[in-house]
Amino acid sequence: MTPAVAPPRPPAPHPEAGATARPDADRVAAAVLGALAAHRGAVDHALAGFCDRYLGPLPPLVGDAIRYALLGEGKRLRPMLVLAAYEAAGGRGDAVRVAAAVEVVHAYSLVHDDLPCMDDDDVRRGRPTVHRVYGVAAATAAGLAMVPLAARAALDAAVELGLAPAAAGAVVRELMRASGAGGMIGGQQLDLAGEGQAHSLEGLERIHRAKTGALITAAARIGGIAAGADAPRLDAFGRYGEAVGLAFQIADDVLDVTATTHELGKTAGRDLDLHKSTYPALLGVDGAMQRARALADDAQAALAAVGLLTPTLGYIAQFSVARRS
Repeated sequence: MTPAVAPPRPPAPHPEAGATARPDADRVAAAVLGALAAHRGAVDHALAGFCDRYLGPLPPLVGDAIRYALLGEGKRLRPMLVLAAYEAAGGRGDAVRVAAAVEVVHAYSLVHDDLPCMDDDDVRRGRPTVHRVYGVAAATAAGLAMVPLAARAALDAAVELGLAPAAAGAVVRELMRASGAGGMIGGQQLDLAGEGQAHSLEGLERIHRAKTGALITAAARIGGIAAGADAPRLDAFGRYGEAVGLAFQIADDVLDVTATTHELGKTAGRDLDLHKSTYPALLGVDGAMQRARALADDAQAALAAVGLLTPTLGYIAQFSVARRS
């Protein structure tokens, strides 16, 4: 993953730790960024493979719209999280295609979020939105087709990874639960219904734990499921994902009022245009960022308590807050 910010640093060493501490920290940071870049390239390759493997039977315009949605630039945070959790839990296989299936669901959500009946946006990931290129009908159909595509890709990938039927089914179930009425779709409905209304902090967090947090939580848990993690470790991955997902959304709200359209790769100021309740409106920019940083700390503490916190998972938690896009 190519970060938009400098990589978060580990805590400063104790003065008695010696002169080698900082070079060691630099090597760890470089190794994390190198691994994430390699994972991102592998996920992009897997997404292109999904297009070649699964889009043939679809109407050409719908297939082209899906390819456009999947292969655009993106942070690939969710598949990175799948792979980081998989490795932290002791996974040793090639889980890239399992991870890429999670990105299919995320890409679908962006296609539908941008439709005129939703947020009505023209720019996503630095280029025209899918409905601006292919039309509203094709974009709508593409988004609908991407959910079963993700389920099929996740199941095929889990089987190819060698997971037992029960574990493969659990991966798909986790992904579909996050994308459904109790997750992203339900959160989106609450978000649309709440436009023009003032929410309490509790109400706002209810929306975003579903709309944004559900898939990030699923990504962490899917990595653990694929690696055979036991229930306590899956619970820890879930707590980590919930905290990171909420921190990510808070940072998104802050960026909407502090960053430019060029920096974001999407239209800045849309929350204000749509009269949405946001964390900066409720807490102020500084208060919102303080809340986001506390959540990132909570996420790391949840994994540290069960011996699962790795430099990569720590980086992802901090990056969710410190990013600029």
